[in-house]
Amino acid sequence: MKGDLFSSQHMVRPATAPGMTVENAKCVRYTVDGEMLARQGAMVAYRGDLQFERKGQGVGGMLKRAVTGEGLPLMAVRGRGEAWFAHEAQNCFVVEVDPGDEFTVNGRNVLCFDSSLSYRIATVKGAGITGGGLFNSVFTGHGRLGLVCEGNPLVIPVSPQYPVHVDTDAIVGWTAGLATSLHRSQSLGSMLRGGSGEAVQLVLQGEGYVVVRPSEATPQKAQQH
Repeated sequence: MKGDLFSSQHMVRPATAPGMTVENAKCVRYTVDGEMLARQGAMVAYRGDLQFERKGQGVGGMLKRAVTGEGLPLMAVRGRGEAWFAHEAQNCFVVEVDPGDEFTVNGRNVLCFDSSLSYRIATVKGAGITGGGLFNSVFTGHGRLGLVCEGNPLVIPVSPQYPVHVDTDAIVGWTAGLATSLHRSQSLGSMLRGGSGEAVQLVLQGEGYVVVRPSEATPQKAQQH
């Protein structure tokens, strides 16, 4: 076959080592030799001897049902082979977590991750008054985390002198060492009179980085499979 479709631009590259790599801007390739974890429904292709198992609550306490309060379900992928993961053609990125690191991420942005990573669910204090980005997963350990983002993310440095205010619907994640709180930027009366709409932001203070997506659209609920 000939044509642009079959050019090297679109052809998958040979695997060089086990683990996670970015195949292209919209897809992550995972060369599995053992076990890894991914959001359910994210696998778009695979080859080799792989088994996919939906993970629920319980099962010896190995995994929680979801990585966010919104209920993003996970699946385990086991065996030897290659699998490709994507979600709604969003842009894909890989974060490397080293021992002692901590990365907090909104569950809607989680695509897949190494089974060597641990995670716990965290909420922002007083977050019940707002609508998004409030249930997050804190990843620790040693391994790689695959993320998706609508558009190209903004990575904004945070310092003690310059805290950063982020729309709660735009937050993707942030690094260790940052404290969070909620900030009201206008009164209820101003909102009723047609204010800016930016009523509540997540404030990050300390030393580190915050990742923001270039969209304030309320995220769709995780699909059930």
